[in-house]
Amino acid sequence: MLGTIVNTAAILLGTLLGLLLKKGLPERFQDVIMKGLALCVLLIGISGALKGENTLIAILSIAIGAIIGEIIDLDRRLNNLGQLLEARFSKGDGEQTVARAFVTSSLLFCVGAMAIVGSLQSGLTGDHEMIYTKSMLDGISSIIFASSLGYGVVFSAVAVFVYQGAIVLLAQWIAPFLSDAVIAEMTCTGSLLIIALSLNMLGLTRIKVANYLPALLLPILLCLFL
Repeated sequence: MLGTIVNTAAILLGTLLGLLLKKGLPERFQDVIMKGLALCVLLIGISGALKGENTLIAILSIAIGAIIGEIIDLDRRLNNLGQLLEARFSKGDGEQTVARAFVTSSLLFCVGAMAIVGSLQSGLTGDHEMIYTKSMLDGISSIIFASSLGYGVVFSAVAVFVYQGAIVLLAQWIAPFLSDAVIAEMTCTGSLLIIALSLNMLGLTRIKVANYLPALLLPILLCLFL
């Protein structure tokens, strides 16, 4: 778990630095930074989506995942959680909503090959090198996110700890199901959600991205048949 703990600490530290930076930035600069960040998120999403090799898997994952997510209504539940956290911790300073910051940063930190493969390496061989590299990237990203989206980014550290920690602890059991093809399709599907996040950040759409989260796991099953 050492790699996961370091990754979590990097996000917490980056968020703290980002919040300190945010206090010294005029609102117009925060808006410019957020839009620039949205463009970077769009680039990350596009580059990740291109890693998929079977378009049908991505289509089915999004379609089926959306139905499951809509039935459960994950977006509403996550926003309710965000509102509870906001009511508990907000100081009325006009920050972005907790849910928005949490979902955006958590998806970026959890989706992708580095989170999955790095955690598998940590759990199977004790090699934390890839997670250490990811920690540095996440730490820098969390500074930028916190400076534009607010303190809600800090809760993504919990998501990273739980997600990557679970992979580390269950590595020997789940590794046989996570082939290179499965990881590529999971990355592709997750990156489509990241593209949706970037469009929301730019104010172009109002997609309920959280309702598509079940799609992230479906490539594991679909790759067995397609």
